Amino acid sequence: MAVVLVVEDDTFICELTEMTVQDWGHQTLAASDVEEALEILRSPQHIDILFTDIYLKTAVSGGFDLARQAVVLRPQLRVLYTTGNFITRDMQALFLEKAECIRKPYTPRQLRTSFEHMLAHS
Repeated sequence: MAVVLVVEDDTFICELTEMTVQDWGHQTLAASDVEEALEILRSPQHIDILFTDIYLKTAVSGGFDLARQAVVLRPQLRVLYTTGNFITRDMQALFLEKAECIRKPYTPRQLRTSFEHMLAHS
């Protein structure tokens, strides 16, 4: 069982993602913005994967900023980005090493495959 921190400012998408991940037997934590996510990351709670939207309403590149801060706090943390926007080369340059990205709208199967890949290559 993995622990996944889902950072998504769209409540519907966040809840749907949490339910899907929990159906696979994993535990989820949720945050709607960078500050809330950092509060969770600073806690003693174990977390395996940070699953964050790149564009959060409170910070345009919030997912990138969050991921950079998160791996400083937790160097072994795996990062999976998501976005509904086109991913440019400039954006790809901001990805953390070994981070992955899944485009919205993603299917539960695509999400599960991404998680399984990340967990298998930790």
